[in-house]
Amino acid sequence: MLFENILPWIPTALPELIIHITAGLGAILLTYSVFLESERRQDLALCIGALCLLIYSLFIGNKLFSVAMFGLSIASLVEYVEIRLGRHHHSEKDLEKYQELK
Repeated sequence: MLFENILPWIPTALPELIIHITAGLGAILLTYSVFLESERRQDLALCIGALCLLIYSLFIGNKLFSVAMFGLSIASLVEYVEIRLGRHHHSEKDLEKYQELK
């Protein structure tokens, strides 16, 4: 491979390299989603990041990590769909707590 002498830890097989890039993208998206203010964008970034890490966890064969990423992706997808359909609402108590924090 081109960078084998410079970066020897890079996988030499193309499919393995793609899986590792996908895992890195997933980790970046999960971290980025924490900082997003818009709940819609946050849920979408969480869903895509969790799906990327789900692909990686299936590749490495870690069942616990696979279940966790599957659950996170489904939960964030459900919340995203609820927001898009207008069925996602916060209670008055939640809104009051949020206003107090400001």
